Amino acid sequence: MSLFDWFANRRKSVPNSQERPEREIADGLWNKCESCGALSYTKDLRANQMVCLECGHHIRVYSDDRIEQLIDANTWMPINEGLHATDPLKFRDRKKYSDRLREFQEKTGHLDAVETGIGQLETLPVALGVMEFQFIGGSMGSVVGEKLTRLIEHGTREHLPVIIVCASGGARMQEGMLSLMQMAKISGALERHREARQLYIAILTHPTTGGVTASFAMLGDITIAEPKATVAFTGGRVIEQTLREKLPENYQTSEYSFAHGFVDLIVPRTQLKKTLAQLISLHQPQLSLGRSQSEELEPPDTHVFPAQTHAFELSP
Repeated sequence: MSLFDWFANRRKSVPNSQERPEREIADGLWNKCESCGALSYTKDLRANQMVCLECGHHIRVYSDDRIEQLIDANTWMPINEGLHATDPLKFRDRKKYSDRLREFQEKTGHLDAVETGIGQLETLPVALGVMEFQFIGGSMGSVVGEKLTRLIEHGTREHLPVIIVCASGGARMQEGMLSLMQMAKISGALERHREARQLYIAILTHPTTGGVTASFAMLGDITIAEPKATVAFTGGRVIEQTLREKLPENYQTSEYSFAHGFVDLIVPRTQLKKTLAQLISLHQPQLSLGRSQSEELEPPDTHVFPAQTHAFELSP
């Protein structure tokens, strides 16, 4: 018997019970950072508001998490949550728009791409809108426009600061012109909010693009962005092909926007709630003055464009 055969027979004689069993890891227990590749315990990561403990990369979170991060426990009151889109254009691409809506409603548990409501932020009452990127890319359709408009108008009537967390791929193509009209609709409500001397804070997260960037995302009295968020109107490749020039490496990032004056502050997610509370507190004397000067203002019409109402419905 050769030495090779002797070792081969010895390995066969070792009972399988002595082999080390492969350790199973529960699904979702660990999270790998897409930026630095570090593995983090999901519980610790959530405690750090889904910001990588190694490199500070801001992992995308959705509307329910945002509300939990910003609003004091047991103070959140959703408004207009029954609004849902219809299919006025009978649009169809690879599938019917009505089927696509139903698919994302089942997938996300939300009726459309924004959540709106009233709550307290460090005991300060605010009107908050949070866009839901996992619902058709946070695209802005008639429901998003209507819910944000009603939120702003409610904030104006009740003298509340309005905060909108933006995360969107832009206007919703399946609703055509109805979607584009939301840009003017929300902007008009914000102008009345400004005339009433009320505060509006826009928060730009990854990504904020298209018609959202071209309207309410850039109309904040104070504009805050998360680190390294994409902030743009159209894709960088389209711009390069149009201008026939190479764009800067960090173009369309929150840092580039900050350097060129489009963003007032870049605030890490872990410090956002505290920063918002400080900003709102600093504006409280101005908010009080605005209330005394605007008591005689007529409540704004909640249906700025009545012809659009066919694009959405209220759930029973």
